[in-house]
Amino acid sequence: MARAWARLTLMEVKLYLREPVAAFFTFAFAPMMLILFGSIYGNRPSPLLGGRGYVDVSVPAYLGMIIATVGLISVPIGTAVRREAKVLRRFRAMPLPPAVYLTAQLAMYVGVTLLGGIALVLVGRLLFNMRFEGDPLSVLVGFTLATLAFLMLGLAVGSLTPTARTAQAVGMILAFPMMALGGAWMPLEILPESIRRISEWLPLTHVVTLMRGLWAGGSLGSHFEDLAFLVATGAIGGLLAARFFRWE
Repeated sequence: MARAWARLTLMEVKLYLREPVAAFFTFAFAPMMLILFGSIYGNRPSPLLGGRGYVDVSVPAYLGMIIATVGLISVPIGTAVRREAKVLRRFRAMPLPPAVYLTAQLAMYVGVTLLGGIALVLVGRLLFNMRFEGDPLSVLVGFTLATLAFLMLGLAVGSLTPTARTAQAVGMILAFPMMALGGAWMPLEILPESIRRISEWLPLTHVVTLMRGLWAGGSLGSHFEDLAFLVATGAIGGLLAARFFRWE
């Protein structure tokens, strides 16, 4: 069973990498934005950003952008496309339990999201001498939890939408405004106060706040509110996905 799960996960990774749009937004979009805006603003410490540079705060925020892109766009589209192509029905007919396929999917998405994050961090470090003051294990735990929360949301969207085109539209409607308002595109500090009050109710805001805090040396315990919000988000998304997921 374990060998079959590993082979299925590896196959899913290869299929994901063959999709040029998904691969672009996972591995290239955030590094390109970092190179563009990092070249404009540099990485000099700024009092507005708590003594950190633009790149120092943008890298953890852009990690949230990668998480949202995979969770709210790639997952719903991939789920709906496979349902339309009858792939899910064939997987259900396999002798393997359905849970094997679903967990392989989750592992694949977590893996590619992590690889996209590593690519972003390397660009920030090599090109802009990005500073990192946090605990790598805490950052990894926070990143994984945030990724799982958005994957559950994406599964819920993919379960509720009837077609791939609808899934794409709904995913983008959810993802891009959340990126703009949640601090993933620009630092929360420069957003108007009215926008920041609205953004407190967005899951991505809590991802950005969590990742920026851990990046700067904060502990997981100091971000209990962000963690609780993301756990609740993942639980709601998971319940909706379990209730409405359709194999065909």
